[in-house]
Amino acid sequence: MVHETLAATNAVVTLDVALPEAFWHWYVTMNMWAKSIGTGLIFMLFLLLRKNSSEMSGLRTPTIIVSFIMMNVFLLFTLADLHQPFRMWHIFFYPHWTSAITVGAWMATIFVGLEFVMAVMMIRKDKCTLTKTPTETFDKILFWVTLLAIPVTLYTAGIMAESTARELWQMPTESVQMILAATLSGSAAILLLGGSKLSDETKSFFASILGLSALMAFIIYMSEYIFGAMKSEEVAVILEYVKGHGEYATMFWIGQWTAYILPMILVALYRVSKSSAMLNLAAILAIAGLWVVKHVWLIIPQLLPLS
Repeated sequence: MVHETLAATNAVVTLDVALPEAFWHWYVTMNMWAKSIGTGLIFMLFLLLRKNSSEMSGLRTPTIIVSFIMMNVFLLFTLADLHQPFRMWHIFFYPHWTSAITVGAWMATIFVGLEFVMAVMMIRKDKCTLTKTPTETFDKILFWVTLLAIPVTLYTAGIMAESTARELWQMPTESVQMILAATLSGSAAILLLGGSKLSDETKSFFASILGLSALMAFIIYMSEYIFGAMKSEEVAVILEYVKGHGEYATMFWIGQWTAYILPMILVALYRVSKSSAMLNLAAILAIAGLWVVKHVWLIIPQLLPLS
């Protein structure tokens, strides 16, 4: 509703009307969750290449295919969440480079394009007529895809931080959580994909990444939970939704236990027992719980009226 128009500047002043409900729903949760798995797998595949390239022989193809699928899920739900999805092409033909959405869309598209080339290369490696072997070319492209995965997984934090009057979403904290979500879900996914193809030493390596990612993410969430109210009154009110008898208290703690606490315990037990079943359970819980954690943190700031 237009409140007044200033003739001298042609500026339009509008009334600040409170949104009646959350603006971003589970579509955005799917967006962040799938992106974390897609980019996280690339991080882990690169680490495996540097640590023990001999174990990559049976993992290049399935890992790049799963990552490619998850990145397309990410793009699908990003598109579905747009209010004008059929205008998506404007981002590519009329780009505004000051927008995190534009920059992110370009980077994600290039990322997925390179993954497609890598996947085709490995699927048709017997028919490839490259001067180098397909695996050598794959590994060289993987380096650049890994570099690109960093801003791709971080840009969502920039979009959330740009949201006005959402004091809980701070860029430094959210950027760290995006990276930890990628390392948590990526290490979990590659443990499930690798299975018996991975040596005990490599499994312990990825288990450590899984456990440490869970620990650091949990510490950050608990810091926000306990000390977040010191930031502002808005954060204090928002956190009431996950404290005491808050509307999202149960879901919040289900997420924390499933994504972080139980995987940490299971990883610690795996270090003693070397049970692959225990490690696989930790990986499954981490991936499933991450969705719940992301969803709660996405929704609760939006429940506070801005007016």
